[in-house]
Amino acid sequence: MRIKRTIRRAGTTGRTRLLAVATGLAAAVALAVPAANAGTAATAGTASATGASAASALTAVGDAVLDAGVPGTAWYADPAAGTVVVAVDSTVSTAEIAAIERAAGPHAGALRFERTAGRLSTQLSGGDAIYSGAGRCSVGFNVVSGGTYSFLTAGHCTSGVSTWYANPSGTTPVGVTTATSFPSRDYGLVRYTNPSVPVPGTVGTADITGAANATVGMAVTFRGAVSGVRSGVVISLNNTVNYGNGQVVNGLIRTNICTQPGDSGGALYSGTLAIGILSGGSGCSGGVGTSYFQPVIPALAAYGVSVF
Repeated sequence: MRIKRTIRRAGTTGRTRLLAVATGLAAAVALAVPAANAGTAATAGTASATGASAASALTAVGDAVLDAGVPGTAWYADPAAGTVVVAVDSTVSTAEIAAIERAAGPHAGALRFERTAGRLSTQLSGGDAIYSGAGRCSVGFNVVSGGTYSFLTAGHCTSGVSTWYANPSGTTPVGVTTATSFPSRDYGLVRYTNPSVPVPGTVGTADITGAANATVGMAVTFRGAVSGVRSGVVISLNNTVNYGNGQVVNGLIRTNICTQPGDSGGALYSGTLAIGILSGGSGCSGGVGTSYFQPVIPALAAYGVSVF
């Protein structure tokens, strides 16, 4: 495995290219709900409300799911249907589903549960990988501020980690963690410290020229250490995921891309535009999966950096 980067030097022409090394700390998301509850649509409560009251009711339902505190759940509001869609993994019991419904109280009718295979968690592993004492991760997007080059990856990768290496034996240093946001958000920043490591402006062979927000139905591509390059579409926005142990992440993009342990931190892009950083995924079952991504624009804004 080689990590390459190309640094723009004074007096040179053209744009440097961005490294998207596939990801590490993968999140395996697995969701399963008893068949009797799966696909239960709202018939009361939020579904019957309109306008501001409907939005307020959906917020209350989402807050109730969070307050129920059940690990292995991920959810988002669907205003058009007047529901909050809750995906639950194989560790979630019937009693815990009932607890979520009780927490929603008079708005319980607005809950819609769905079944997804696997188990929701964060795990260690990687892509065009980087390594730390905690395990393996990958670069999502290379970024720059002034003359300082860094890369974005998942915050659960950088949390508690200081130094990163290009090899598992830890003999080739790459950079040091300078910032982490996790949980709530899931992004981190690592500054390159090894001038012999090139920093290209690509994700694999895809040239990245800017960043954009995801939209439902957007065609997207993912590059990760284990899964390689996979394509899919954006299913929903503003998902909240409860990984357990107090690790709740908000505002995530949900896609139908199949990701696996070792892919966390990897790059989600659309054409030449950076879209997101892998936070978690449900693994691959027959090439089908569910994955959640931290939008990249909030990370760029938080750290005052740009893709290039």
